[in-house]
Amino acid sequence: MKMFSGRRTRILAATTATAGLVLVAACTSTGSGGSGSKTAAGGVELVKAGQLTTCTHLPYPPFQSEINGKVQGFDVSLIDLVAKNLGVKQQILDTPFENFKTGAFLNSGECDVAAAGMTITAERKKNVDFSDPYFDATQALLVDKNSGITSLADAKAKKVKLGAQAQTTGEDYAKKQGFDPVSFESSDAVLNGLRTGQVKAVIIDYPVVQGWLKDKANANAYQVADNLNTGEQYGFTVKKGNTKLLAALNKAIKDAKADGTYKKLYEKWIGPYTASAASPSPSAS
Repeated sequence: MKMFSGRRTRILAATTATAGLVLVAACTSTGSGGSGSKTAAGGVELVKAGQLTTCTHLPYPPFQSEINGKVQGFDVSLIDLVAKNLGVKQQILDTPFENFKTGAFLNSGECDVAAAGMTITAERKKNVDFSDPYFDATQALLVDKNSGITSLADAKAKKVKLGAQAQTTGEDYAKKQGFDPVSFESSDAVLNGLRTGQVKAVIIDYPVVQGWLKDKANANAYQVADNLNTGEQYGFTVKKGNTKLLAALNKAIKDAKADGTYKKLYEKWIGPYTASAASPSPSAS
């Protein structure tokens, strides 16, 4: 399994979907004697004054990716709503994905929240507190149209070399189905592995596939051979015990679903909207 814990953390600009603002690093003082307060609206304590610091892992379109030098996507837009409610701006750090499972960057005080299209699991909940689910996710088996592969069972029977993103539930699912998947660092790397013939099929989150197949050239060459309903839901995470920020996240998700903002962002970043996407979800915390 390829690991990438040595990858340098990057500080990135982000666009605010709700206000069109551009955020830059070090926009406020972070010292205890600095010009800004680390306490935001609602008594939420932040790791840096004047900003909501978000850890993510790039690229993962349509949830977060760099577009024209700025980080944008569905997750980014939803966290922008949280930042707006807190009266601050969002700042994004690109970090290794394994940190999301352990909560390392939350525990070390480098980030307030983690947003990376992350599936809520019992194992991960041991290390971090999850927001209410904000997205129902499924996995997809993506193949070349000329591969002759018709389903996951067919791929297994043909002993197809299969790829998945490292440290993800897609990789875990592949292993549980009896595959020994080739691990790739990012969703882009997974898709490139399929494109270049390193693997003959990939298991990857269906929303990622939706975005990828919007490109006509990709749609002409590749297809979903199987939809894998694994019952997954995405959630944002905070450091264990950070109840005020968790409440702020849940309020933003609830309000966005109620006032139509969620639908608007869903259609912008994901694709055709279904009513089930905004149905009330039980708390995951």
